[in-house]
Amino acid sequence: MTRRTFTRLVAAPALGSLAGLSATPAQAAERRTDSARTPSIRAMRRAAVFMDEHVSHRGAYVWSYLPDLSSTWGEMQAKRTMCWVQPPGTPSVGHSLLDAYHATGDEAHYRAAERTGLALVDAQLPVGGWNYIHDFAGEASLRDWYATVGASGWRLEEFQHYYGNATFDDAGTSSAAQLILRLYVERRHPKFKAALNRVIDFMLKAQLRGGPADGGWPQRFPSFSGAVRDMPWPDDRPSWLPADVKHGMEDGDYTPHVTFNDDVLGENIKFLLMCASALGRRDLNRPVLRAMACLHRLQQPGPQAGWGLQHLAHTVGGRPAGAPASARSYEPRALTTHTTQTNIRQLFHYFRLTGDPAYLRRVPEAIAWLETCPLSGEQKEENPLLKTATHPTFVELGTNRARFTHRFGSNIRNGAYYYDYDHRNTLSHYSSGRSIDIEGLKETYDELMALSRAEVADLRARSPLTPGEPGELPRYFSIRDLDLTDLFRDAPIVLPTVTAAQADALVADLGDRNHWLTPIGTTTNPYRGQAPTSPYDGTAFMSKNVGDTYDTSPYNPADPPAEAPYQQHESALGITSAAYTANMAKLIAYVSV
Repeated sequence: MTRRTFTRLVAAPALGSLAGLSATPAQAAERRTDSARTPSIRAMRRAAVFMDEHVSHRGAYVWSYLPDLSSTWGEMQAKRTMCWVQPPGTPSVGHSLLDAYHATGDEAHYRAAERTGLALVDAQLPVGGWNYIHDFAGEASLRDWYATVGASGWRLEEFQHYYGNATFDDAGTSSAAQLILRLYVERRHPKFKAALNRVIDFMLKAQLRGGPADGGWPQRFPSFSGAVRDMPWPDDRPSWLPADVKHGMEDGDYTPHVTFNDDVLGENIKFLLMCASALGRRDLNRPVLRAMACLHRLQQPGPQAGWGLQHLAHTVGGRPAGAPASARSYEPRALTTHTTQTNIRQLFHYFRLTGDPAYLRRVPEAIAWLETCPLSGEQKEENPLLKTATHPTFVELGTNRARFTHRFGSNIRNGAYYYDYDHRNTLSHYSSGRSIDIEGLKETYDELMALSRAEVADLRARSPLTPGEPGELPRYFSIRDLDLTDLFRDAPIVLPTVTAAQADALVADLGDRNHWLTPIGTTTNPYRGQAPTSPYDGTAFMSKNVGDTYDTSPYNPADPPAEAPYQQHESALGITSAAYTANMAKLIAYVSV
């Protein structure tokens, strides 16, 4: 699965600590009252209050809204009563609100952030984690959504079942947990303390124990006891479909397996390290080290010294625990190049955290494997979706050949996903190609190997794993994704450069509406009932984000399927949490200097 990342401000950062950033919010407010930045500070307040009082539902958010709030979407169409935990939903907005408070000292931002945090407390499952979504209208309303909208989203298999458990996927639980931690540290609210204790306990209980998978985390926890659709093929297949293509979830229900997809392990380590540092919880060092050892241990033997999206937590069909596993029906059992790149970068962080050279020992093997499997010029030339990629997403175990994913049919009941070696007509919603920065990986490896003993010792002394006085959390979470190195003691605050002209343009665009309007970028078909099973022999939906009108998957209205009744049209303007957090990130950076 491609990580559905937070939409962040993309700009070149100004490196180093910035003067004045150590001030308290109250000091910041006093210092800036009469500054040239006052219009930006006032605009930030107006935008935050509007989001809190008019857009949110009980302090919770989804991803996008029509301006009159008549239709709302998370990753799929959402009910107005829903809280979308997946970024860029509720936790992302909450982090932005708290960052705005740190930048301005304005209590309006803190009140809104606290309300959002309390919404997440209400959405927290009794087990301690979070599902992708919560419905304040109650479980019956949520089950209804899963049985209708969720079950009809052809490509969104994670929403086709109501699991009733928590997920680590898409940084949902970790991003919510980080906001709860920040709010507790800010003012020691007892509700946040209780929620924080629950999620820490949840993360420790969910961590796998024993065997090669020891220290890893599954995608979901606790294990799901119900029946999961096994993705059978329709009885009637298109006449053009080759007979020998492979399909389905080869290893059954993938949710209990060790998950590297979306950097689950890295996100959980980050949260536990934050707790160890900010709360003085040195008992969390051991689970962190177990997780780091798991990632290191599950690197596959050479010459294919990479990782997959998932690895078996236990023996399945005679295949040993620790072996790469399949996941969703368009995620075959394979090594994955982008996951391997992410895990190499994690090993770099583990070396910085511990000073242990063992974490770097097999990095050259992983890089050497990536060098063996680039996309060919022909593959990139013949498939526009691969033009900017350097590597295939999936590489077959043993043969080292690229595997490409496709689909046939028009909806969830008459269609299916399959994979083969044909690089043409791949999926548009799940990239068959990735950009791998091999030279950058080599450069970082060489830099780390060249560090002196004194430099390594200095890193280790500043590491959040090293005992010491409880440290401070990073001041800002919404401006960019935080790395593990941002948790080091005395880590510099890195902010992008935002000019007065850019800030003034954002204030002007906010206008008297007090909210930013931006193209939503997607739309959806309304739920129409169960899709028909009648065969579809065409190819109109092979490389589109949506199938026929029974498919509730989001799609870009500017690029719909070439099949009636779809018609191309521009995206509607609306209010999006992604645009809000990105624009606020720029204003936060501007008023913070």
